[in-house]
Amino acid sequence: MKNQIFGFLKGYSTQPLAIDRLLISAYLRINSLTVENNKLLKTYSIQNDDDEFAKLIEFVEIIKKDLKELTFENLTQLFEFVISPADRIVTGAIYTPLKIREFIIDSIFETTEFTDQLKVADISCGCGGFLLSAAKKIKQLSGQSYYEIFQSHIFGLDIEHYSIKRSELLLSLLALESGEDIAKFKFQVYLGDALDFSWRDKIREFSGFSAVIGNPPYVCSRNIKDETKQHLEKWQVCKSGHPDLYIPFFQVGIELLAVNGKLGYITMNSFFKSLNGRALRAYFHELSYKFDIIDFGNFQVFEKRSTYTCICFITKTNSDEIRYRQLDSPDNLNAATIEMDSIAYDSLRAYEGWNLQNNAIISKIERVGLPFSDVYKTRNGIATLKNDVYIFCPSREDDRFYYFDNMPIEKGICQDIINPNLLTNQSSLAPIMEKIIFPYSFESGKAVVFSEAYLKKTFPKAFKYLESKKIILSNRDNGDGKYPEWFAFGRTQSLERMKYKLFFPHITPRLPHYIIDTDEQLTFYNGIAVIGHSITELRVLKKIMSSSLFWFYIKHSSKPYSAKYYSLSKNYIKNFGIYPFSTTEIDYLLKEKEQSKIDSFLEHLYDVEI
Repeated sequence: MKNQIFGFLKGYSTQPLAIDRLLISAYLRINSLTVENNKLLKTYSIQNDDDEFAKLIEFVEIIKKDLKELTFENLTQLFEFVISPADRIVTGAIYTPLKIREFIIDSIFETTEFTDQLKVADISCGCGGFLLSAAKKIKQLSGQSYYEIFQSHIFGLDIEHYSIKRSELLLSLLALESGEDIAKFKFQVYLGDALDFSWRDKIREFSGFSAVIGNPPYVCSRNIKDETKQHLEKWQVCKSGHPDLYIPFFQVGIELLAVNGKLGYITMNSFFKSLNGRALRAYFHELSYKFDIIDFGNFQVFEKRSTYTCICFITKTNSDEIRYRQLDSPDNLNAATIEMDSIAYDSLRAYEGWNLQNNAIISKIERVGLPFSDVYKTRNGIATLKNDVYIFCPSREDDRFYYFDNMPIEKGICQDIINPNLLTNQSSLAPIMEKIIFPYSFESGKAVVFSEAYLKKTFPKAFKYLESKKIILSNRDNGDGKYPEWFAFGRTQSLERMKYKLFFPHITPRLPHYIIDTDEQLTFYNGIAVIGHSITELRVLKKIMSSSLFWFYIKHSSKPYSAKYYSLSKNYIKNFGIYPFSTTEIDYLLKEKEQSKIDSFLEHLYDVEI
């Protein structure tokens, strides 16, 4: 879509009615469609003597210049575009590409026959893209009129008034293009919250939907409205962590299915491993329904949204396995050529997380010895919640002071600090060494924040600097932070002294540089550190984590990010099995310099071939 079109819409109006009239009128005009009877479309048609007519002509000319034509897909995208950013945050609305919608619909109807009782629902329908695709498919299969299809076979639900209206407008246009210009359709598209909505109040003798389809809302837990959070409490799958909004839509959708009904979602893939997906995984194990997953890994399907997604098909019939395949992009979506791997439910662990790629090898690695988390302590870095206030590279220094933006800071209140995330590219600590203003003393090994009086008296220059940032610091935690002193760090994590540390980045596209450090004064932010008891212990761990075996495990079990980055955070390495090495085996690891030999040695011990 061209920026000129988006720019025009941004400046046209913030009112849904005005925007919708413009878009519908432009579509009718560009596609030479005439409305004689449909009352809804006539209401949204700008006429020659209307005040908006001049703007309509200007908009039509922009579209003709930039797009040449205005298709249903263009129109659907434009409806999604004009949702306000504030609404998008709390409703999670996002445009689903046609290829994805058609693949889900086609897959649903491979095993779902058309009957007079067929009912297909999208319970977070947005502007109606999935309803549109479903209606077209049902017409192709049944030959029924759109009037009959809208009245009896497709059902929608959304939390926003304007989404319901836009769904009805799109469906009306679809019917108009097929010659159905009738005064009024009977739509089964309702306003409501899927987490607290009774379909039995809307559908007589409701016994479940033949299919539930769609793209559940992309709303992270911190952006969920308080009213919605209360609804989450009713759902079994929301009992672990802080669930994102897409998670309960699985349970809602499954419970709305008729026997042998089929669910088809494109949604986030974080539930494979995340803490907030633990209850959802347990729910899937409890049901043991037929479950197919097509995972897009670290490919981002949706433009301008940093989300990692998968397509899920769940049939309400019992099965003892999940079928799984990872694809590089939606371009490879072809049901006839996708070869699925079968993974027994019994081989997956709901509590720890699902290993779906190379399940046999990954599970074998995890069964070796003890889990990583039982052997090693892992720490995340210091969390000041305002790093740019506390952390700096001195512009210069003298005997007494480091200079931070030309302001002197006493050396006695400063410590060395590093960002291990930079170890993706750096192989030593020197280039990434910075200073942090550290207003803490240590009592019995525990960090205790200075009193304001002590800070002001002992480090007056640092106090003056921090005081100049007091308003900025007060806005941490949205202004609700409760800190022992106003200049204390936002969190108390990783403030203790740590002697033996193995540093590495949080995410990386390849095996990173692991660096061992023994300076108790050195602390870190971002990144990760394993805390050990000795240099030898960490040297052995470094050999393991630098191996092709460990990287294979990460690539096939960790959370993927864009540009083929993978997470090394605690949650994704905690189940890696640590082999119970003998003294002789440890000696070999420490002495061997050739990486290929170390790799072969470890594969032999773990009894895997990668």
